[in-house]
This record gives sequence, structure tokens and C-alpha cells, in this order.
Amino acid sequence: MASAHSGGSSTSLPPLTGGPHRKRLGLVALIATFGGLLFGYDTGVINGALVPMSEELGLNAFTEGVATSSLIFAAAIGAMFGGRLSDGWGRRKTIILLAVLFFAGTLFVVFTPNLAVLVVGRVILGLAVGGASTVVPVFLAELAPYEIRGSLAGRNELMIVTGQLAAFVINAVIGNLYAGADHVWRIMFAICAIPAIALFFGMLRMPESPRWLLEKGRNADALAVLKTVRSEDRAQAEIADLERIAAEEKAEGQLGWRAILSNKNLSRILLVGIGLGIAQQLTGINSIMYFGNTVLTESGFEEGAALIANIAPGVIAVVGGIIALAMMDRLDRRTTFAIGLTLTTTCHLLIGVASMVLPAGNPLRPWVILFLVVAFVGSMQTFLNIAVWVYLSEIFPLHMRGVGMGISVFMLWIVNGFLSLYFLSLVEAVGITGTFFLFAAVGALALIFVITQVPETRGRTLESLEEDVTTGAIYTVRARSPRR
Repeated sequence: MASAHSGGSSTSLPPLTGGPHRKRLGLVALIATFGGLLFGYDTGVINGALVPMSEELGLNAFTEGVATSSLIFAAAIGAMFGGRLSDGWGRRKTIILLAVLFFAGTLFVVFTPNLAVLVVGRVILGLAVGGASTVVPVFLAELAPYEIRGSLAGRNELMIVTGQLAAFVINAVIGNLYAGADHVWRIMFAICAIPAIALFFGMLRMPESPRWLLEKGRNADALAVLKTVRSEDRAQAEIADLERIAAEEKAEGQLGWRAILSNKNLSRILLVGIGLGIAQQLTGINSIMYFGNTVLTESGFEEGAALIANIAPGVIAVVGGIIALAMMDRLDRRTTFAIGLTLTTTCHLLIGVASMVLPAGNPLRPWVILFLVVAFVGSMQTFLNIAVWVYLSEIFPLHMRGVGMGISVFMLWIVNGFLSLYFLSLVEAVGITGTFFLFAAVGALALIFVITQVPETRGRTLESLEEDVTTGAIYTVRARSPRR
């Protein structure tokens, strides 16, 4: 049943064509991914702002951890409720609300008089970041044709690392030009208001997800949206496919949690999503993105030089993201994950060995560790980060997409939060050597998980994936070639 459907669903669709509808789709993706840009900037800016902020507000090591991790733990809550909210209220309206939260959180942080108000602002920003991490990829995946779903949905992760790079560059420029000046960290945070305003006004003119509209019974509206981002015949064919799946789900009479808990295949795919999100974070990527300055200073760089050197991982993250988008619709997801985890685990081992072989004070030590950190970030962005976010946005059936994505990303952010809270303590306790050997061991376990548990999704419509996930057929079918 599943095989017949997956073949028919994809091959029966008219081919993609160029024209105004493709340009419109590109514009929608650009505006929506300002949410990813904000995500990246708000998580990356703390990297350079932490030291001057701590000096002005009188923070210690623990309260620095609180200021950093408050955003991360709030992002876990934002991911969970953002997904649920977008299921009921709509993807577009939810993204508009997130833009408001980004702007409000920025105001709290920029004008904070003390730690308490700072944490409130970071929590608001965290809710927005978490919501964006759930809703924007789903919105893009639901608007994208299956042939280019990977590269279109993956643009959000590219914007995330672009936002982080922007934060690193702005931190380095402001931190070196105005070193020692009062309130310099407030300027770093204030920049965030600009893309928040752009996201708000841009999304007011963007359409709703056609798949969400159809789930709510608004078939005519769904078709009208599809006609703006597809050719006429392609839009008609896709809406027919969507209507058929929606009718089948309605006939089954089970949606949401009841369907997930009563169907072992839905429960299993939820566990796959959770496991993949956790595996992504346990590579330690965000420890580098948040505390790269600390790692580089620990390896032997001076503080000002570390700020500048920290731009290198940000640059390679963007380059890796561009390469990942080019590969996304050509290389199977499972293969991409396996290559990524193999490379990142190797980098972890080499960083551990380098920090052990090259003692503190050795002039080669900081440069070798910087090179290996850059190689790690490049491997992560090229093969894991974008692929994981795309995978999470496409693997869940429509009726549980917001919930499934929300729970998976909730767990991702919880692990991220604990790593951000305890990373500096871990480095202090066991050094760079022990920290990265530990990451390597976890990476090996994650590789086994991907090889044995993660099914393939590339080259499939969301509707054919939905049917195979629900029936369990997806676990018996390995890599597929894209249907053209």
C-alpha cells in the first residue's frame, strides 16, 4: 500500500516550472527566515556581550550561567507551546506574535537596570527563539514543493548561522573599538530590534500555510495560496492529494495525542525526532557558539584576539550552511547524518588529543585548537544542523506536526540549556581534553542511533511520508531516489 502510494503521489504531480510563483515562494521563505536570523543573533550575541555585561551588572560565574541559560530553557518552553499554538492559531499569526516577542525582549535587555530584569528579557527572547525554531521550519516545509523541500526549509538554518556570524562580527567590532566604554553590550543587543521589525511587517503580507488551511477545512483558501506559489495545474494536483489524506485521517477519527499514543508507529517517529534533536545538541555545537571565546581563551588566545578569532567558526558555519543547501535535495538524509556524526566525533577526538599533546604556553596550541574548532563547526553545519531541522519539519504527519516538532525541539532545547549551564564548569573540572573526549563518546552513540533507528525521507511528498509513517512502512524502506 505504502509503496504504491509513495510512487503515485509524487510521479502524478506535474513538474515544477519557473515563473512569478517561484519568485513569490522565494520571497515568502526570505521573510519567514528573518525568524531564523533573530534566533541566531539572540543566541550568538551573548558570546561577546557576556564579559562587559558581567562587569557592569556585577555578575559572577553562576549568575553568568543564569543569564545565558535563561534564554535556552525559555526556548524549550517556546518550542513546545509555539508548535501547539501554530496548530490552533496558524503558522503565520504565530510568527507575527514571535516578532513582537523578539522586539519586547530586546527592549527589556537593552534597558535593564539589574539581573532580574535582564533575565525577564532573556526569557521573553527565549520564548521567541524557541517558537521560531519550531514554527518557521514547519511553515517553510508546508509551503515547499517536495522536490526542493530540503533546500527551501533549510534556508532557516542558514539564516540562523548568518545571525550568529553577524553577532560575532558586531561583537568583535564594537568590543574592540569601544573596549572599556560604558553600556557597550547594550548596543550589541539593540541591533536585534531591526530584524524583529522586518519580520513583523513582512509577515503581515505573507500567506498562511496551505496545509494548515486545509486541515481547518478552508480548502478554497488553501488552493488560493497554492496558486500563488505553484503553477495552476500543480496547485490543483497538490490540493487533491491533500484533500484525500485529510479525508482519510478524518475517517479514522483520531487526532492529536490519542492518535500518537494509540499508534506505535506514531510513538516511534516521535522518539526518533526526540533522539535526533538530542543527538544534534550533544555534539556540543552550541557550547562553541555560546562560549567560543572561553574555549579560545582557555586554549591560549588573548581576550581581544579571541573575539576576532571567534569570527572564524561563524564564517565557516555560513559556508557550511550554503554547501548543505546545495546538497540537501541530492544526498539522502541518513547518509548526511552519518557523515556529519563521523566527522564531528573525529574532530572532538582531535581537539582532545591536541589539548593533551600541546601543553598550555605552547605557541601552536591556540592555533591548532582554533583550526580543529573551525573544522568541527564546518562539519556540523554542512552535514548535521540544516539536515536535522529539515528532517524534523517533514517527518511528522500533519495532525501531529506542531506537537511532534514542538516536543522534539523542546527536548533539543532542554539538552542545550543544561549544556550551556554546565559547560564552563565541565571545562573547569576536566579541561578541554576531558570535555571533548566526552563529546566524542556521545557522538559515537549518536552515530549508532542514526544508523539503526532513523528512516529516510528525501524525495517524498509530505503526504506520502505521512501515510508510510502512520502504517510503519517507512521503517522497511531505505533510501529512495527523488521522484521527478
